[in-house]
Amino acid sequence: MKPEVDNNFCARVCDLVSQIPYARVMTYGDIAALCGSAFAARIVGGIAHFGDPDLPWHRVVNRSGGLASGYYGGKRGHQMALESENVPIKDFKIVDFAERRWLP
Repeated sequence: MKPEVDNNFCARVCDLVSQIPYARVMTYGDIAALCGSAFAARIVGGIAHFGDPDLPWHRVVNRSGGLASGYYGGKRGHQMALESENVPIKDFKIVDFAERRWLP
């Protein structure tokens, strides 16, 4: 079942995710806050789960730089997608997360 989401919020989320640069990451909370709903990180996760598969959702991680178990292929799938962009991962977390984090 798809979560109930404000279409404007969903559009803002998708637009922002489409702008995340290659080999950089954002958190669900970063995206929620920048789209006007600071406490909607879980909603961003729902949008990612059901959203446009052509967007770079692999560049979205949890607040500590951890990978998502709900990503296609689980955390290993998420790791493979990020490593394909030369993002280093150790123990399912972004290495040097603060340096890889992108805030427009």
